[in-house]
Amino acid sequence: MPFRLPRTTDSAPVFGRRLVQLFGGLYLYGLGIALIVRGELGVAPWDVLTQGIAKQTGLGFGLITVITSGIVLLLWIPIRQKPGFGTLMNALLVGPFADLSLWMIPTGLDLWVRIVMLFGGIVVLAAATGLYIGAHFGPGPRDGLMTGLHRRTGWKIWIVRTGIEVTVLVTGFLLGGNVGIGTLAFALLIGPLCGWTIPLFAVRRGPAVRRRTRDRDIPHPATGAAPAQA
Repeated sequence: MPFRLPRTTDSAPVFGRRLVQLFGGLYLYGLGIALIVRGELGVAPWDVLTQGIAKQTGLGFGLITVITSGIVLLLWIPIRQKPGFGTLMNALLVGPFADLSLWMIPTGLDLWVRIVMLFGGIVVLAAATGLYIGAHFGPGPRDGLMTGLHRRTGWKIWIVRTGIEVTVLVTGFLLGGNVGIGTLAFALLIGPLCGWTIPLFAVRRGPAVRRRTRDRDIPHPATGAAPAQA
């Protein structure tokens, strides 16, 4: 069966902007991950897990990211979470984009450069999150797992998020992932930054579309903001 873009009632310019935001945001997400990794000062919890698995298996960072996304999507089945177009693109593209950026950025840089890269990567990743969520094509695999568990269990969003990320972080650390000051900086900064970028980049759609998607809105893990799905 041929691949088709999702149906939409958006005007052509609005739908075009959504697509540009989605793919641009996913590329920047991979770039942000790479900047933080090359900062070598500690990475985000899910990337700690990716690094740990890479050390134990010898597989590439991007490939493990894609495989992990696929496994996380399987966990959506029992919680009855439905992926969107953006969910699938996230699962398939962030890993390769991260690999491309890692290939472009050298290792062993001076400390001051790595500090700039760490904080620059967090800002880029926050902007990327606002772009791809603001495109309204559905959450990423990890975002959807958290919000799906929140919906099915009734537990508070921060409890679910904390439980998942602590589990992922500890597992990744035990496997050899890089936990450091960068991990703490990410945890402290990503929420407030996403709280600014998500509404900033949210695509304004027609009132009929907003009404139709209102009941399917799901909160972003860091901020609780509710991006509508396509």
